[in-house]
Amino acid sequence: MVQIDVLKAEIAPDHVIPQDWDSYTPADHAMWDRLFERQAKLLPGRAVPEFMDGLDILRMDRPGIPRFEELSERLMKATGWQVVAVPGLVPDDVFFDHLANRRFVAGRFIRKPEEIDYLQEPDVFHDVFGHVPMLAHPVFADYMEAYGRGGQRANGMGALTNLARLYWYTVEFGLIRYDEGLRIYGAGIVSSASESVFSLEDASPNRIGFDLMRVMRTDYRIDDFQQSYFVIDSFEDLLRQTLETDFAPLYATLAGQDAIAPEDVLPDDHVDHLGTQAYASAKAGEK
Repeated sequence: MVQIDVLKAEIAPDHVIPQDWDSYTPADHAMWDRLFERQAKLLPGRAVPEFMDGLDILRMDRPGIPRFEELSERLMKATGWQVVAVPGLVPDDVFFDHLANRRFVAGRFIRKPEEIDYLQEPDVFHDVFGHVPMLAHPVFADYMEAYGRGGQRANGMGALTNLARLYWYTVEFGLIRYDEGLRIYGAGIVSSASESVFSLEDASPNRIGFDLMRVMRTDYRIDDFQQSYFVIDSFEDLLRQTLETDFAPLYATLAGQDAIAPEDVLPDDHVDHLGTQAYASAKAGEK
């Protein structure tokens, strides 16, 4: 009971809490280092150069869980963003307000060894390693702010489901098309050893060209690998579409349309790869 009261006393009205870096144990730091080393070996040639550059700008190759104050200092110099700790998932209006004001919310706990490959709630490795390096890229940083401002508007239009799909298929599980081939930029992929490979190299998932309305109609998987990934042409184009689209009539149109299943491919999709869906089918057969 005392611990709960202390935690409540720490929480600010905007849900921000101290990171309390000194409370991390050697085992916590060792887990971060283990996860970092694994991804550092996997991501060159798979992740976008902008992500790898962000790791360097933020000096995230140093041992141990990063201090949010130090990350924020470097981010502020690069793009005006900062990282703030929160106790867990926050209400939608709080989340959007932070993004709109260039504050990225991150959980401060780190997963246990038995959760190394999967955990339900994002931890500090997913939030900081997965998301924060891309915030050092000016165009993507602007996209995240624009998304936050769009969320504030959508909150009163009953369109949060549509907007959540956009976040999921870009910020969390997005791919981008380069001359050299497809690359990863989504945080849910770059922070996952298995999905870093699956998203690009497995025959199972669809890889479909990004279309704003199509993405905002498409359901997604929260418990396993994605059955479809959407591929943007550039961060500049993603930002342009976000800034130039009038979302109010778009939401009105979407309200009258059925959701698209995660595995579906439509006749007018630009398909980079038509997936076999073998992985999803096998998992379904196990149940």
